Amino acid sequence: MKALGISERKERERAQREQRIIAAARALAERDGWASVTVRRLAQEIEYSQPVLYAHFENRDAIVGAVALEGFGELAPTLRASVRKGATPEQAIEAVATAYLDFAFERPALYEAMFVLPTGLRFAKSDTPQVLRDTFGAMMAVVEPFSGDPEIVTETFWAALHGLAELERHGRIRAGFRGERVRRLVEMFTHRS
Repeated sequence: MKALGISERKERERAQREQRIIAAARALAERDGWASVTVRRLAQEIEYSQPVLYAHFENRDAIVGAVALEGFGELAPTLRASVRKGATPEQAIEAVATAYLDFAFERPALYEAMFVLPTGLRFAKSDTPQVLRDTFGAMMAVVEPFSGDPEIVTETFWAALHGLAELERHGRIRAGFRGERVRRLVEMFTHRS
């Protein structure tokens, strides 16, 4: 009985260390950008040795992947919550598009971990984590009323949103026209021209 208690405590402590590493990586990336997030710098930041970090994560990409998973855990409920009760299908797809772009701009380092940096995370595979499936499902729920093939259309909708986010994040398109671009995108996906 006592051994089980020790095992549980060790597992809890391991999970807490892992969460501390993830939180530190996320905070450091938000503050100084992902280029500053190295295993060495993280170890200094949280006062762990580098071997302790490597005991939890194989490499930096694995840490970025853990941060990305947290981000997907935040994005899916954000997208679902953006759709007001009683919203029309057109209002729902516009709300999700707007919420997605807002998320990208309110959490730039997190968004970068989720969609730009190498993580090893893959969608549409047998081992895709549930949190990624949930995010895709939140988008597909608003696309489905307009499509006979909701998976392909959702991928296209997502790609369009990501393109808009990245172009605006890097100053390639004018930020002041985000709302108009969302309206045009919604028109394209709802077949209203």
